[in-house]
Amino acid sequence: MTQKEQIERFKEGFPSLDIVSAATIGRGIVRLDDKQLKEASDYCDTAQVAGKCKFVPASGAASRMFKDVFAHKPETIEKLADNIEKFAFYDPAVFGKAPYDPVKTADALLEEPGLGYGAKPKGVLKFHRYKEEARTAFAEHLVEGQKYMRNADGTVNLTFTISPEHQALFEKALAEVKDEYEKRYGVKYNIRFTYQDKATDTIAVTPDNKPFLKEDGTVLTRPAGHGALIHNLGAVDEELVSIKNIDNVAVERLLPTTALYKKALMGRALQLRDRVFGYLVELDQLAGVSPMIEYSRDLVGYLPPIDDPFATDEAQAMCNEIEKFLLEEFCIEMPQFKSCKERALALRAKLDRPLRVCGMVRNEGEPGGGPFIIREKDGSTSLQILESVQISDPSLMKDATHFNPVDLVCCLRNSRGEKFNLLDHVDPETGFISSKSYQGRELKALELPGLWNGAMSDWLTSFVEVPIETFNPVKVVLDLLKPAHQV
Repeated sequence: MTQKEQIERFKEGFPSLDIVSAATIGRGIVRLDDKQLKEASDYCDTAQVAGKCKFVPASGAASRMFKDVFAHKPETIEKLADNIEKFAFYDPAVFGKAPYDPVKTADALLEEPGLGYGAKPKGVLKFHRYKEEARTAFAEHLVEGQKYMRNADGTVNLTFTISPEHQALFEKALAEVKDEYEKRYGVKYNIRFTYQDKATDTIAVTPDNKPFLKEDGTVLTRPAGHGALIHNLGAVDEELVSIKNIDNVAVERLLPTTALYKKALMGRALQLRDRVFGYLVELDQLAGVSPMIEYSRDLVGYLPPIDDPFATDEAQAMCNEIEKFLLEEFCIEMPQFKSCKERALALRAKLDRPLRVCGMVRNEGEPGGGPFIIREKDGSTSLQILESVQISDPSLMKDATHFNPVDLVCCLRNSRGEKFNLLDHVDPETGFISSKSYQGRELKALELPGLWNGAMSDWLTSFVEVPIETFNPVKVVLDLLKPAHQV
């Protein structure tokens, strides 16, 4: 999108979505019973998969985590000082001894020659203190990875999206623990660091939609939100990818619950993948064409020039079964079609897409996106994760029961073992405009379709309820005092 096109987008905005309702238990969200939980977890251990990878968005600086500390907000810095010895980053050489002055404690935390945490990425901050060590958020993801992302050969693949200027800090954090953790857990870590492509940055504008100029007269550009990471995700070679934010970790005693549900999400994804692949093979066989044929996105020329092979009772029974599967598992309600062939082609197109299973937690007042059912342009319905800014009717929020913790599993290959081109499945009409500031001046920012929002809009999507115990983000520094972050 050119800068001119971006300015027009600021002026015109994004089209509103046709939201049917919030997704709830029994209508878009699955609650696994104990038997289903075990079956899905076991399936994760036995299903064939072309490699697994843990994908962790970690490019953000920790400045927002310390917003109230920077501002010397009294209630925040006083609680920080009163509890400073409970934090994993506590060092008497930096903070001195009790009693702790709130302002001096805040400055020692944020600035050099103290810890300098105000300018570091969240991933390299010390989150948890154990008897033998203090772990960064990055280190906790390595520990989590060995528990549920281990490949058959003992490798654990992790991809972290970071900012280039922070790579040395992440490399240092890795060097401090890699050898010890490989020995302790009996694994081999393959760690990849990847950057958000600067070419995906978007311009900022003033409140009246004029290019926002910096002091030197150049136009301010900004990273276009986490939606740009669809490029990074598309570069992952492994078939099964688990996505979780860098700050959503807990102390190791909670790992068994986290691992059980993560394996259940992966197992369910693979169960659904295998059923999808089976239906694709059967449709191709009914059509009388090879399942290895290359199909175009619009499926032109898919069927040979013969009588409609889907007009038989057998074919219609198969299409009925697929429609039921799509409705029950993905909340996809199909429209009516003029012919049997048109119906079969539409069903095949719905099946032949990347697949994701997203954990959802009960909404207990956390801000952010949630699961909804929307009506697509073709008349079908689909499950989507929406941000609050995308929901124009506030009454729809009242019926929402669940919250998106960013805990999802993706299957990135098609039935022929080829990688999907993920950019083919992005809906460019689902970005949004947000209000930001630069050096105290107001501006408007253009956010690309979010990674788990519009960037995955055209994916097969399943929502599964996961317990709140698996969701332990650190949005502000005082969150580290919560039980999930205290050993």
